[in-house]
Amino acid sequence: MSYQVIARKYRPQRFEDVVGQEHVTTTLANAIRAGRIAHGYLFCGPRGTGKTTLARIFAKALNCTGGPSAEFDESDPRVREITEGRSLDVLEIDGASNNGVDQVRELRDTARFAPATGRYKIYIIDEVHMLSTAAFNALLKTLEEPPAHVKFLFATTDPEKVLPTILSRCQRFDLRRIPSALIVKHLAWIAGEEKVEIDEAALHAIARGSDGGMRDAESTLDQLISFCGGKVVEADVLSMFGLAAQAHLLELSAAILRSDAAGILGQLDRLAKSGKDLGRLLSDLLHHFRNLLLLVIDRGNTGLVEASETELAALKTQAGLVDAEALTRVMEVLSSAEGRLRDVASRRIFLEVTLLKASQAREAIPLDGVLRQLKALREQSPAPQATAVAAVQPRVPLDPAAPTVVATPPPVAATQPPAEVPQRAAPAPSVPPVTPAPAASPTTAETPRAVPVPEDIDSVWKALLAGIPANESLLRSSLQSCLPTQLSRGVLTVSHPADVYVDTPRNQGTLKAVLRSLGPNLGEVRFVQSEAIPSAEAITLTPTAPPPPREPARSPSPESKAPESKSRPAQPVLLNKEEFLNDPLVRQALEVFKGRIIEVRAASDPVAGE
Repeated sequence: MSYQVIARKYRPQRFEDVVGQEHVTTTLANAIRAGRIAHGYLFCGPRGTGKTTLARIFAKALNCTGGPSAEFDESDPRVREITEGRSLDVLEIDGASNNGVDQVRELRDTARFAPATGRYKIYIIDEVHMLSTAAFNALLKTLEEPPAHVKFLFATTDPEKVLPTILSRCQRFDLRRIPSALIVKHLAWIAGEEKVEIDEAALHAIARGSDGGMRDAESTLDQLISFCGGKVVEADVLSMFGLAAQAHLLELSAAILRSDAAGILGQLDRLAKSGKDLGRLLSDLLHHFRNLLLLVIDRGNTGLVEASETELAALKTQAGLVDAEALTRVMEVLSSAEGRLRDVASRRIFLEVTLLKASQAREAIPLDGVLRQLKALREQSPAPQATAVAAVQPRVPLDPAAPTVVATPPPVAATQPPAEVPQRAAPAPSVPPVTPAPAASPTTAETPRAVPVPEDIDSVWKALLAGIPANESLLRSSLQSCLPTQLSRGVLTVSHPADVYVDTPRNQGTLKAVLRSLGPNLGEVRFVQSEAIPSAEAITLTPTAPPPPREPARSPSPESKAPESKSRPAQPVLLNKEEFLNDPLVRQALEVFKGRIIEVRAASDPVAGE
């Protein structure tokens, strides 16, 4: 007798022999026992998962002696005829070579005749998606209302190409990829039957290369036995099929998680020089990170992970070094590269770039995290609110009846002594502390204001604004919204609204340089935040005329406000993209997050895709 390959020699002959498809075998067996046998069945799934095998076993159960019966005898003559392909009542047709309308018409004509020996005439059409549209249409009526003795069993790897009108007339069974653990167990049993010694690592390597197909795994084992003889080890499997050893995958994945660029390139160089399939390497890496993600999400539960004991130990070690978000970003890079790998000119260079990107994605910060940190930077204040409000106090004139330059601080109750108003301490140590006085006379009220405002602070402020370089227009416009409140011992104190952020190292350096050019005693600017300064108006100081006086205690009447509101209509705020790019906060964010600006767009600009 001629040699029979392992895939045919150990092909399942009964429902209980089928591995990994219990959801299909149980349903078919129960349908036979209940007498609920349909006229059309469709078996679909990846290659090598048992589609045609299940169709033949189902045909045996239907046409066995005394059937239909799910527990048929393999020695039954009718069953043996079907197994050997000699049955006149079970016709197996290749849909790829018999895909024309003429072959379907012939099938439809022969279906009218009764079966020769069995109970049913069964048509098994393999790769049924290869039939033409005309052939499908010719089969529709017969498939929907066939004779009582006719059963159709279809098998396909691409059910999406089957017409919906055909699918609606069949009971569909989706076969799944067989888990690696079941493949390893079945191959170990076959190796025992064949008297072949094979180690567990080699079995796992075969299962990993078969991609869930039992026939592929059996064919691989058959080839390895021919190559190695009576003993098969993992190195033989790796060298024959270009697979990377599990230890190499673990080293490469560990280098990615450590962001070790030199280790990544070195390990990839060794694998490429040893002839490993780079496409398969990328797929194995993606599968490894998938197992690692499942282990991290499920908190160490190995029920969803397909791996050997050695790999599980390494996965548990790596799970403590990374979180689920980082693994998701790494898998996004790898899965995106997997679809583009077939179109690139140099697979090695492309894979090197991909793995380096994956290592960088492991340390990346999500966009929502960046936005949260930017918001925190904007809300950060260099001084407490109370201190900022008190810093504006020295700008109030000593005479309460005198006109004010800016909006006055919140009014103080009459029963509260003036000395209790919070004051910003002067930077000069020579200013003595002021003791609160119980009297409310104007003389004692002036005592807490121990630091008078120099007469030249306005000229210093104007000179400072004029000395700002032309390329710092954003800084100049931001300072227009601020107010100088104190000048003492070379330190210029400036109050700014809450929505203006100017206290950055870059701005400090620019202002210090300008102050030093104005005089030897000037050299520092101190910013404080103040709620007393309006955030919507810019304050401009002129050297010739003081600002128009206004009474702090008198609120303007509605009639006096009306002309002003008419004369100053609200103008739409336009986005200055150049100023946005020079924004110190934007620059600081780019430095912190190592990013770059792709596009600057205002809120009113149309969004792509709308």
